[in-house]
Amino acid sequence: MSELVFFSGTMDCGKSTLALQIGHNRSARGLQGVIFTRDDRAGEGKLSSRLGLVTEAVEAGPGRDLYGYVVDQVSRGGKVDYVIVDEAQFLAPEQVDQLARIVDDLDLDVFAFGIMTDFRTRLFPGSQRLIELADRLETLQVEAMCWCGARATHNARTVGGAMVVEGEQVVVGDVNRPAEDVGYEVLCRRHHRRRMTSASAHAGALSPDVLPVSAG
Repeated sequence: MSELVFFSGTMDCGKSTLALQIGHNRSARGLQGVIFTRDDRAGEGKLSSRLGLVTEAVEAGPGRDLYGYVVDQVSRGGKVDYVIVDEAQFLAPEQVDQLARIVDDLDLDVFAFGIMTDFRTRLFPGSQRLIELADRLETLQVEAMCWCGARATHNARTVGGAMVVEGEQVVVGDVNRPAEDVGYEVLCRRHHRRRMTSASAHAGALSPDVLPVSAG
């Protein structure tokens, strides 16, 4: 029976790499799929991994009917055996409903990949709807690490290396951006709560001791 599966994890835990691997494994068996993505770091219509792998994809922008796109492909004689969706957290809730319809009405497996929460620790609307509708939720086992060495559980937005907690929910960036740019860093809960990024921790370690020291 076909399923809607939601693979989730923090940034930098290999979601896009797994999406590419699933597509590769199926294409090696003669299966053909539709790959959707949204706001990928490599640009529009791309599915890319930080390992350097990249493939063409269909940009699932606002208003695109994902169910209608797949139906159109099939009606034109195209072969569609499965669907992959990367950056699924950016989808509108109604687009997630369309993914569920692909599974139920077209009997196709849909593999969605995304992060659960934004830089404010709030659920993305697309991720929330996937949690509500998915047949199966999978947490990726490759754990990203906070700068302190602990398991990273939260995504932080940074500007100039400093963590920010206000702004638009969606601002495209990456964990490998220069410190002066808008970027992202994965942190453990403790350091996310303290707003302590690797840059601020390093700066703190280099700061002179400001406590008074008695001569005696």
